[in-house]
Amino acid sequence: MTGTSVDTSAPGGTLDAYRRVLAVTGLWLPVVSFLGRLPVAVIQFGSVLLVTRTSGSLATGGTVACALALGQVAMGPFVGRLADRRGQRPVLLVLSLLNSAAIAAYTLGALYGLPLAALVALGILAGATVPGIGPLARARGVALVRREGADERVVNAVLSLESTMDELSFVLGPALIGVASVITHPAYAFGTAALLVACCGTGFALHPTAGAVPRSVRTTASPKGSRMPRQVHLVRVGLALLGILLGGCGAGITALTQELGHEDQAGLVYAAMGVMSAAVGLSMAAVPARFTLPVRWRVATAAAALLSLPLIVTDTMPLLYAVVIVFGALFAPNLITGFGLTEQAVPRERLAEGMTAAVSAFVGGQAVTLAVAGRLAQAHGPAAAFAVGSAAAGLAFLVALRVRGLQAPAQTVTPAVAAP
Repeated sequence: MTGTSVDTSAPGGTLDAYRRVLAVTGLWLPVVSFLGRLPVAVIQFGSVLLVTRTSGSLATGGTVACALALGQVAMGPFVGRLADRRGQRPVLLVLSLLNSAAIAAYTLGALYGLPLAALVALGILAGATVPGIGPLARARGVALVRREGADERVVNAVLSLESTMDELSFVLGPALIGVASVITHPAYAFGTAALLVACCGTGFALHPTAGAVPRSVRTTASPKGSRMPRQVHLVRVGLALLGILLGGCGAGITALTQELGHEDQAGLVYAAMGVMSAAVGLSMAAVPARFTLPVRWRVATAAAALLSLPLIVTDTMPLLYAVVIVFGALFAPNLITGFGLTEQAVPRERLAEGMTAAVSAFVGGQAVTLAVAGRLAQAHGPAAAFAVGSAAAGLAFLVALRVRGLQAPAQTVTPAVAAP
């Protein structure tokens, strides 16, 4: 594999970029990383349904689900930091098994009707032990193609592929919960999630590419040299606002489908939005390099703010489907660009931490907003929840205006482990 530039501005160039990515990673790595991250979508989307079904209280279900998400948000950057310092393999092996046990305990706690405090504790544990396969796969993929001398367009193909797999997981996760709920019980989906994270998380950890992101140690010559640049934190604020946008839309969709008497179609609406986002995400590898990341983010956030406005006045199911399909096309470009800006700017020795922190910012904004916007929707109707999301998108655009071209700081560590 050489560092020859690939023209991804044409369809053939886009396919070549993905071929180059798969030539470096192999087919098994994306497959096992996709199956390993699927449990996150299952427990995030299914927690409300599982606990509501077993407790009979929607408020209890929402509280426990929020606790689970916040556990993931709080520990995500720490997981990435551990992976940077200790290597991905040992961190993933331990957390995959711990998370499998935590999901099983959480499920049993819900089935046996434990008190709210106990369920919140188990939810936090299930969230805190999430192995972070998605962001670690991003860090690993980027490190692999950069090691082969690939240019920025191939790196963009890695980020596009990873974001598409995230989108697909958040389409299949709710679908798995929905099928289990209709046929038997949502607990079966949680059991499947526990098995997947144990088997596929372990497989991802043991894959030969696990050493592609070398472990590093700080040098004494520049103890502050690897601090995150201020612009990285600015990008995280933008991702948190995009999480608020998605959380507001999620609460609004749930409330509107209930109001229209089609609450059983809420999952299908989410799926329609996710499928469109995944399709557009794959096409992002074709964006010309001259269309820089800061410019892309300004365009994407502005479009998200504008295209979210029709949701506020949507009042029929056909119109809801039409609006979310168009609106869903903006999520992948926003997330891919945010992760691309993060990858450009973070110190190389803190790549995994940077990616996990970026994901945590997005998930945190979404989790908190689901609870707040849900109450707004209940008190003032779906339009209130959609308005929260639109306002957040507008603020994300203002943040994007302040983001400039980012360059990764100089390496301030010495490699401790060679690549395989």
